Amino acid sequence: MSWRGKRKDEDVRASDEESKARAPAKKVAKAADSSDESDDIVVCNISKNRRVSVRNWNGKIWIDIREFYVKDGKPLPGKKGISLSMDQWNTLRNHAGDIDKALSDLS
Repeated sequence: MSWRGKRKDEDVRASDEESKARAPAKKVAKAADSSDESDDIVVCNISKNRRVSVRNWNGKIWIDIREFYVKDGKPLPGKKGISLSMDQWNTLRNHAGDIDKALSDLS
């Protein structure tokens, strides 16, 4: 039989007993003034659901370009987007002229 074969009954019973002995960890809600909360400065809205913001998160500054969605009347960040570190932002900013030239070449 391959290594993916059935487990022996003894192994199954042992793991069942162990899982009953351990209680699941309880989730604790984060405080609103927690140190890992981000401080966003909205720079501009690109479109209805997209915005550019600068944030301080975990002690680092990030430039965030992201889509937002509305839930319970509150805009929340979605998965679609990118956060650039200061080094990445400076690299992109330094190549803005090259990007503009490439855009004009394609137009």
